[in-house]
Amino acid sequence: MAEHESGQERTEQPTPKRQQDARKKGQVPRSKELGTLLTLFAGAGGMIFFGAHLIAGLTDIFKAMLVMEPAKDISPLSLSVTLGQALGQALWLLIPLFVVLTLSAFAGPLALGGWNFSASAMAFKLEKVDPLKGMKRIFSAKSLMELIKTIAKFALVAIIATLVIWFTFDQLLSLGHSHVNASLARLGDIIATAMLSLCLALLLIAGMDVPFQLWDHSRQMRMTRQEVKDELKETEGRPEVKSRIRELQRERSQQRMFEELPTATVVITNPTHFAVALRYDNDGSQAPVLIAKGRGLVAARIREVASEHDITIFSAPTLARAIYANTELGQEIPDQLYLAVAQVLAYVYQLEQSFKPHQQRPTPPRNLPVPEDMIRDFA
Repeated sequence: MAEHESGQERTEQPTPKRQQDARKKGQVPRSKELGTLLTLFAGAGGMIFFGAHLIAGLTDIFKAMLVMEPAKDISPLSLSVTLGQALGQALWLLIPLFVVLTLSAFAGPLALGGWNFSASAMAFKLEKVDPLKGMKRIFSAKSLMELIKTIAKFALVAIIATLVIWFTFDQLLSLGHSHVNASLARLGDIIATAMLSLCLALLLIAGMDVPFQLWDHSRQMRMTRQEVKDELKETEGRPEVKSRIRELQRERSQQRMFEELPTATVVITNPTHFAVALRYDNDGSQAPVLIAKGRGLVAARIREVASEHDITIFSAPTLARAIYANTELGQEIPDQLYLAVAQVLAYVYQLEQSFKPHQQRPTPPRNLPVPEDMIRDFA
C-alpha cells in the first residue's frame, strides 16, 4: 500500500476536488504505447489506402526530375524552380497521410485521460532535479514497467523484422528484376504488411500498459484520511468558524425578531417552555404571520417584552407547540391552524373591547381545534 510522506497509508478514494486539482496540474493517465500503437495503425492503414497513389505520384516526380531535355535551358534559377515545384507536388501527395497521422497522434491522449492542457506541467520544478527523488523514480514500479516495455518492444521489433525479411526474402530479391512501378508498389505492400504485423505485436504491450497506467494513476490519486479531513475543512470551512457564523446568524435573527415583537397582536405560550408571537392586520395580510418564536430563555424574553408593550399573552400549550413546529419566522400560519388562531384573535379583540365602560370581560376559548399530527411532527 502506498504511503504518504507523513507515513500514513493512502487508503481513501480521491475526492472530486483532488481529481480536479490533479487535472489542472496535468496529472492524468497517459499511455505512450497506446499513442504509438494508434499512430502505427494509422500509418499502416494510410499506406494501404494511399500507398499505390503515393508511390505512383512520387515515381512521376522523380522521373520528371531525372530526365534532362537537351533543348531545355538549364540554369541555377530554373533548377531551383523545378526543385520547388517537385517538393510542392510531393507535399501535396503526402497531405492525406499527414492528416491521418496527425489525427492518430491526438487520438491516443484523447482515448486515455481526455484533452487536458496544463501550463503548470511545463513549469520548472526543483524537485525534478532532486537526486533523492530521482533515485526513487528510477527504482519505482513505474520505472520497472517502462524497462519491461522497452525490452519487450525491442524483442518484438526484432522478431517481427526477422520474420518479415524471412518470409519476403525471395520477393525482395525479385524486385530488381521487375518494372520500377511494379517493384515500388510491391515494396509498399511489404512495408504496410510489416507495419500491420508490428501493430498486432504492440497491441499486446498496449493492452498491458493501459490498465497499468490507470492503476498507477489511481494509486497516486489516493489520499490519506488526514488529507480528506484537511480538504473537507478547506472546502466547507473549519467547524469552529462555521459554528461561530451560525451563532452570529442566530443572534442577528433574534435581534430582528425582538425588534418586530412590539408590533405583535398576541403571544401564545406553552405557558413556560414555548412562546410564539403572531401579527394580524385586518387590512393587510390574509392570515396571521409569525414574527417571533422561542423556547426556554428566549420564550421567557418574548413574554417579558410582550408584557412591557401590553401585548396580550394567551396560554394555549398545544397551539403554541404546533405553531412553533410548523411555521418559520415571517411565514403565515398553516391552513390547519386557521380556526384555532381565529378563536384566539377573536378573544384578543373582545378583550380589548372589554376595557371600555359597561363591557363584560370575555371568556377565554377552550379546546382549540389543533390537529394532533402537527404536534407529533414536532415531537
